[in-house]
Amino acid sequence: MMGTTAIIGTDSPIGLTLVRELGEHGVPVHAIGSGKNALGGQSRHAAKFSVSPAGPIKDWLPRFAAENAIDVVMGVSEGTLAQLGPLRGTIPGCTIIAPAPEKLALVLDKRATLAAAARVGIDAPQSWQPEAGGDHAALAGQIPYPCAIKWADPIAVMDRLQTANLPFEKIEYASNPAALLAILRKYDTIGVYPLVQEYAGGYGLGQMVNMHKGQATLRFQHRRLREWPPSGGVSTYCGSLPLDQHAEQMALSEVLLREIGWEGPAMVEYRFDPVTARYCLMEINGRFWGSIPLAYHCRAHFAWESWACAMGVEAIAQPAIQHRRARYIVPDTKHLLAQMVSAKVSTADKLSLMSGFIARFFDPATKYYVWSWRDPRPFLSDMAAMFKKALGRQNTAAEPSPHLQPAEGMSP
Repeated sequence: MMGTTAIIGTDSPIGLTLVRELGEHGVPVHAIGSGKNALGGQSRHAAKFSVSPAGPIKDWLPRFAAENAIDVVMGVSEGTLAQLGPLRGTIPGCTIIAPAPEKLALVLDKRATLAAAARVGIDAPQSWQPEAGGDHAALAGQIPYPCAIKWADPIAVMDRLQTANLPFEKIEYASNPAALLAILRKYDTIGVYPLVQEYAGGYGLGQMVNMHKGQATLRFQHRRLREWPPSGGVSTYCGSLPLDQHAEQMALSEVLLREIGWEGPAMVEYRFDPVTARYCLMEINGRFWGSIPLAYHCRAHFAWESWACAMGVEAIAQPAIQHRRARYIVPDTKHLLAQMVSAKVSTADKLSLMSGFIARFFDPATKYYVWSWRDPRPFLSDMAAMFKKALGRQNTAAEPSPHLQPAEGMSP
């Protein structure tokens, strides 16, 4: 019988997918989430669920693993993987599946990633790094527009942003020098600035690979069709692509991961412009990515592949991919609503968007990040939690301030 595998971070559709995959392959899963309503904990494939103990993982995982007979530990987020990597080989009888710390640090640093890409002949956007005390006005006056602004290493700057009460922006855009300077000025208080990059046209192309001992053992790719927010964020609607498309670029993605010395699952993310046939590298996600539910529905099971390779279990050979589309229904609905109220979208396009959105509910090839007929409880629990939260906000908003009296003719 297989030992129990703990998955840390089962609150999201990513963690839920890991629970489903491993459970379907016969692995007993102990789901760990930040709250009792974590999606993965609601799945029928979770043999057990625990709320994550407080504090750094290194402080609680050894005892937790011993008390719960945990044989394998996997993580979801980059922050979790950064904590798990140094623990590999330190907990007796427990295998930790996480990237080596130096490899994770490399893919988290976009400048290091772009340097590796240049060495193997992969195109990347021209980039500029503003420095504290530098002449930002001069920089803003010499680069092409529009440009994209993103953090070179998000984890490294997260604590500074929180201390300064600044929100983390995954990506921002500037259409002129004034807009760029306004964005950069927000970070004067912390003295650290995001990377400025040439804008790359086209659409998002993700090439997913599991690397084991320098070889690709599983491949998958998809095209981003919608995301939230529209300026750049989580993929809310995406579709699989046959592996005979973009095959030369897939081979280059494998070369890049081999150059880095990467082991395990990763998504190499590009912007692909079909007009110019340019592939422009955006980043490497050295973790299970946000759209992994699509790969799962297409029978490309990266969680199982990663687990099997780490545990010395013979994994299934590259499967025949079932071509599907998948959507993350709540943020995809937000995307639709934003388009419906946008003055930049024509009435004809709004009608097309709405009809297409509704039609997909009746398309058997369209799957969902959370909903599953075979495992409905995560979706139902999530909807109940959202309704309860919305009701709580409504009740709070309805309560009059004790310092105000209701206007004449209105009931309190």
